[in-house]
Amino acid sequence: MELFILPIVAFASALFTFFSGFGLGTILTPVFMLFFPVEVAVALTGITHLINNLFKMGLVGKHADIKISLKFGIPALAAAFLGAWFLIQLSQFPAWFSYTLLGKNFDIVPVKFCVATLLIIFSVLELIPGFKQLKIDNNYLFAGGLLSGFFGGLSGNQGAFRSAFLIKAGLSPEGFIATGVLIAVGIDITRLGIYATHISSNLILDNWVLLCSASLSAISGSFLGSKLLKKITLRFMQIWVAVMLILFSLLVGLGIL
Repeated sequence: MELFILPIVAFASALFTFFSGFGLGTILTPVFMLFFPVEVAVALTGITHLINNLFKMGLVGKHADIKISLKFGIPALAAAFLGAWFLIQLSQFPAWFSYTLLGKNFDIVPVKFCVATLLIIFSVLELIPGFKQLKIDNNYLFAGGLLSGFFGGLSGNQGAFRSAFLIKAGLSPEGFIATGVLIAVGIDITRLGIYATHISSNLILDNWVLLCSASLSAISGSFLGSKLLKKITLRFMQIWVAVMLILFSLLVGLGIL
């Protein structure tokens, strides 16, 4: 069953998240968790995510802005560790509210609610016509990287914050995607290095067929997305990112993600 479901989900999520710069891991992880323990699902998703990002680098990597990538990505990586540590501290706070939906229990916890609220604010601003002219000065990219990394480490969803900042950095649609991918590759390599110290290599050997099928499906979705990219305007990208952030934030705030 997993050989049928996971490749389909990988293809669809890679296609629809190609333009937003985030979301593939968010969609794939819970699907992997239907068939594997949590730690295995996270690792397998991480490997698929890295392979897909490396392929995307081959597609659009030449458009990446190295200066922005370094100025934004390095502080983001450092701050992500601090955010992850802070998450451990906040995790001791009890849930504000619990509810049941479709037979499953969900908790609304303080940290996710606050992160979701912040992302929604970013998203709503992006949809305001006058805000679309605003660009982030390169001098503020370091601070943006710190905020993105910290809240990404805090919420476990750094890609959403990265896109919220980079979409205002004055990049072209190709540059926005490529710069985000370059930063994401660095993050993927970092976290997979940490996973490798805790998970046996047999994990990959035992699931190589599934990994290959999921990765190839994700690559196919990204390839199709790259072909559609030529017809995409920057304003479409801004609106798409804003809508994705709002949907994503609502799911996080409601405790579903």
